[in-house]
Amino acid sequence: MNRAARFTKNGDFCQGIPVMHILYLLLILIAPFAGVNLLFIFSVVLFLGIRFSGKTILCDRDATSLIFSLALMLFVSVISGSYSYTYPFYIVLAAFAIAAVGNHKTSFSETDSVPDSNLRRRTIKKRSFSILWSSAFLALRIAAAFFAASWIVYWQKLPVSYNLIFFIAVIGAVTGSLFESIPSKIDKNISVPLGAGMTMWIFEDFRYWVSPEKMVVALVFSFILGVLAYRAKIADVSALLSAALLGFLIIVFSGLSWYLLLLTFFILGGGFTKYKYAYKESIGIAQAKDGIRSYENVFSNSTAALALAVAYGVFPEHSLPIIYAYMGTVATATGDTLASEIGTTAKGRPRMITTLKLSEPGVDGAVSLLGELAAIFGSAVIGVLAYLLGISDNFILTVLITTAGGFFGTNIDSFLGATLQKRGVLSNSGVNLVATFAGAGISAVLYFLIA
Repeated sequence: MNRAARFTKNGDFCQGIPVMHILYLLLILIAPFAGVNLLFIFSVVLFLGIRFSGKTILCDRDATSLIFSLALMLFVSVISGSYSYTYPFYIVLAAFAIAAVGNHKTSFSETDSVPDSNLRRRTIKKRSFSILWSSAFLALRIAAAFFAASWIVYWQKLPVSYNLIFFIAVIGAVTGSLFESIPSKIDKNISVPLGAGMTMWIFEDFRYWVSPEKMVVALVFSFILGVLAYRAKIADVSALLSAALLGFLIIVFSGLSWYLLLLTFFILGGGFTKYKYAYKESIGIAQAKDGIRSYENVFSNSTAALALAVAYGVFPEHSLPIIYAYMGTVATATGDTLASEIGTTAKGRPRMITTLKLSEPGVDGAVSLLGELAAIFGSAVIGVLAYLLGISDNFILTVLITTAGGFFGTNIDSFLGATLQKRGVLSNSGVNLVATFAGAGISAVLYFLIA
């Protein structure tokens, strides 16, 4: 169906799609002069007007959900104005701009009015896999967020650095794109702005940034590595964007060497997932989706590392325990992955970590001698590499504490799998999250006890 036919079918209002985006731009342009209170009232009126206009076509639903998100964020900004931790007006507009760019993509897609919803989803999914398009689209979102936030800051004369604005614009754009890539029943014009806005709000409070040149290099470097992982079929699009966000933040807050250490975990994990994959698949214990990782795998194993990397940049006076905790959490993630992928190929039957009774390979909480040795090996690799990368300058202490933290963290993962995961209290991702924090804590405690 050609464009003219679509317009005829959908009516005159869909011809007004460009008008809607002009309206989005006007909202941003008048925002610093209208102020948060007046803009909130206007967005509510606009939302009600679109919502009850009697139209039911797709472009109206997109406009309705996007304006609803804006009204909700403005409401939070108005309410939080009475407290010390205010949701800044310029972040609201930056998040709105990120989502509006996304809405622009959806409205002008040739697949939007395809009657078959399954065909439409398949087509959009295929489009999202275009690396060139995704890169250009991400850059457009960064520019939109930076312009919207800078416009507010300039006219309202806020004491906010443009370096900080660019920093949170990058974070918001990547986060918004990540939320867009995650399959969900929630409207993307709601999840994207709210997710991007909340993330920018969190990092805005740190008032931490580096030069724009370093930010761009960090983003490009981490994004390219994510693309390579996607091309190698060890990560999907959501994992690509998750890795890009993690890489950018870790490089900016702590340095390239810290990200390379975490990257080692992803490389070893992806590589050993393929180890005897056919055998593991034949007995039903292989990783799902041919071992391709998603955002859930990335964040469950790397959230502790991200928190520690940010803490290193924000609290430099506590750098040493943070360094050892970081090495311990990466070692735990690596040791656990290698123990799972290698240990399950052992010839003998494993034993449950809680009862030491014989079990079947792949059962949560089952451990084997081969798996324990793999955990020690993976953790030691992280310790040695951390020293070689210059993260720590004491070889013996680094390898000892990192290996111990990774080994005990891996076994805590197994214990939680045999208890809380088996009872349905924690998912596999939840177990990984808790275990990596435990590995970080063990390494930090060992540092204080030994050093």
